[in-house]
Amino acid sequence: MELDQLLTIFDKVTVNLNKLEQIWDRASPLLPEGPSRGSTPEYQNLVRAWEALLPGLAPIDGWRISESLPEMDALGQMFLDYAEIQEPPLGAYAVLEKPSEDLAEYRFRLDQARRRAIASRLEELTGQATRSIQAITATLPTMDDFIKAQGKRNKIETDDTRMVEHALAEIERLLGDTVERQGRWGDLRRHLRFSEVNDWHEINEFDWPSVRLDIEAARFGETDPIPVPEVDLGMAGRARPSGGAATALNWAALTADQFERLLFDILRSLDGYQNIDWLMNTNAADRGRDISLERIVQDAAGSTRTERVIVQAKHYTSKSVGPGDVQDSLSRLSMWQPPVIRFLIIATSGRFTADAVSIVEQHNGLGKQPQIEMWPDNRMEVLLAQQPTLAITYGLRS
Repeated sequence: MELDQLLTIFDKVTVNLNKLEQIWDRASPLLPEGPSRGSTPEYQNLVRAWEALLPGLAPIDGWRISESLPEMDALGQMFLDYAEIQEPPLGAYAVLEKPSEDLAEYRFRLDQARRRAIASRLEELTGQATRSIQAITATLPTMDDFIKAQGKRNKIETDDTRMVEHALAEIERLLGDTVERQGRWGDLRRHLRFSEVNDWHEINEFDWPSVRLDIEAARFGETDPIPVPEVDLGMAGRARPSGGAATALNWAALTADQFERLLFDILRSLDGYQNIDWLMNTNAADRGRDISLERIVQDAAGSTRTERVIVQAKHYTSKSVGPGDVQDSLSRLSMWQPPVIRFLIIATSGRFTADAVSIVEQHNGLGKQPQIEMWPDNRMEVLLAQQPTLAITYGLRS
């Protein structure tokens, strides 16, 4: 089945589910919550409407809502029966709550099924849009240079701008109402409409990063399980498995943005770090986002101080961090002061060249501020060995 055809089915089912929820919102206040007899024409019409809509809910993994609404008279009689035997009417309350539980279950399954259907296409479109936005802004003057030159405010129209517009339109279609849009969607649409130099800088630095958070929320539901093989863990453990534990990770499975997010999650999990936050407004050539945090330092005398730290991520799988990367990292720090920065951490999924290590050691040996810490891939692997769930979540271990 084509994705567009499947999305249309999802949308139709969602409309039918919304109608069922509206019927239940009207019907539930009419049902008795104690001993009673009889029914009403209004409630019977709602029962008929409910039953007419049920075929409009497609099965999800073989399950669908199949039961009608409770019979008003029968439910009232149940409360009477419980009252006669002087027992809590637990069975009656279960009948009363069943439609609400079924609707919630179906809504959950529907959202989960749609996330599975759109995940790969969302990833593809997100990558296309990111590359196009970077290609567009790479050819533009900085905002300071543009203002100084008093450049003309002309609309930018290229293959890349059209690609971004198309990708966003399709992303909106894929998402539907499955995710709450907390990012700068309105700003992004407005900046795309005007499409001038300042608009594309805003898109690159603010709009798109915030919108991507919503897109990733739609791709990865918090309750979606990670597939595991069929194995009884108790029996497997008693079998004394052979071999050793691998420490190397599949860094190539990550994009540069995912590596930054992984680093952010690692830092949040470490003791002694607080106030961890993204620094979004950067003109770095690699378009990376720096991370700001405070490191808590306690000495033997019992006093405590905090030191400001900036972390920069370098997702390199085919090259090492060189002297130019170190110098570039240092040059970017001025935009983040004050407050004063005490340490710079350069974290990479690769290694540092001998020249880069020499520069760092010379810089630190002279007591220059900030001090530089190098986190190569083996340091990252040690940190992730202490946080194995992160390695699994980010697909670094299959």
